[in-house]
Amino acid sequence: MPFVLFLRENARWLSGAFLLTFFSAFGQTFFISLSAGEIRAEYDLSHGEFGSIYMSATLMSALTLQQLGRVVDWWSTVKVTLFIVPLLALASLGMAFSGSIFSLFLVIYALRLFGQGMMTHNALTAMGRWYAAQRGRAVSVATLGHNVSEAIMPLVFVAVSGVVGWRNSWALGALVLMVCALPLIVVLMRVERQPRSSDPKIESAAVRDWTRREVVRDPLFWIMLTGVMAPAFIGTSIFFHQVYLVELRGWSLEVFASSFIFMAMMTILFVLISGHLIDRFSAVKLLPGFLLPLSAACLALGLSDAQAQAFVFMGLLGVSYGISSTLFGALWPEIYGTKHLGSVRSLVVAIMVFMTAVGPGLTGFLIDRGIEFPSQIVVMGIYCIAGSAVLFVVARMLQARLQIENDKAEQPVI
Repeated sequence: MPFVLFLRENARWLSGAFLLTFFSAFGQTFFISLSAGEIRAEYDLSHGEFGSIYMSATLMSALTLQQLGRVVDWWSTVKVTLFIVPLLALASLGMAFSGSIFSLFLVIYALRLFGQGMMTHNALTAMGRWYAAQRGRAVSVATLGHNVSEAIMPLVFVAVSGVVGWRNSWALGALVLMVCALPLIVVLMRVERQPRSSDPKIESAAVRDWTRREVVRDPLFWIMLTGVMAPAFIGTSIFFHQVYLVELRGWSLEVFASSFIFMAMMTILFVLISGHLIDRFSAVKLLPGFLLPLSAACLALGLSDAQAQAFVFMGLLGVSYGISSTLFGALWPEIYGTKHLGSVRSLVVAIMVFMTAVGPGLTGFLIDRGIEFPSQIVVMGIYCIAGSAVLFVVARMLQARLQIENDKAEQPVI
């Protein structure tokens, strides 16, 4: 099916998922960090103290998410939306009126849980469950909400906060979530998508539905996670220490900041490309290759101090981000089925959130112990090469297992 026709026939569900990921911005690091300076000033916090609060709140949200995320297996997508959007709005309002360190911790915890965690989890679980042969395309469109949000929301927040102040901007954000986001998403997602006769057929559709307990006992799951967690750990670690890296290299911070635009362009491009490739070849077949651009990015950044390497790094990172963001949405239902998808994905997302909290802390600890940050980045690149080799073996094993399951499903019942 042509991509334009796919968009037209599935506009309501794709738009709803896009909006869920778009408005997850209120719980994303890139958005919360826009108020970091004002927060540190008002609460008299050092960079390290605020970082510790943020890391602790993020870790707590990850622990909660692995349990709360199961709700998407029990409730419809719209019912989950009616639950999480008001709570995200309440957290946004809490940021506007928080007055103590403890309340700040609770607000960040709620923003991370319901924004970064549940909004994205709800959207991608729905796409993974509602689509089969077109799953890659559906996930890629939903994922674009993150990219568009990263491009638009910071500019909007800076402009609004310049007029009404940072606290009032968070209050207006709560209003936008309740008045604009919630009604739109509910209208678009209130009808669950059902399979159609016109849907393309997937060749290996007979995937056994694994429970989360079975997934946790699967050795291949944990081996996969050693690679799947790499983009979250590496990207967050480098971005968290970007000012330090720029100073270390003697680069222009303005030039480095401009390279983010190039990264965003490459991410969006490869989100769409990877969606098409997944539908054509499967997520499992693409699994071994997604770490290679990330490896090249790390080696380019770690081994050279030329300013131009910032653009090489950002471009390759965008390629890896684009592929991985779509791949991770399609991989789990392809391997473990859709019946318990919410429970399985909640565990994966919780671990990824955990890695975004651990990465900056661990790399900062090593910097304080005299291990140069560029050297750490080179090691990250080497790790990705090794991880890609391991995932190549895992992918072959997964393909063999899926073929066995498919053959069993096709055997006649006597």
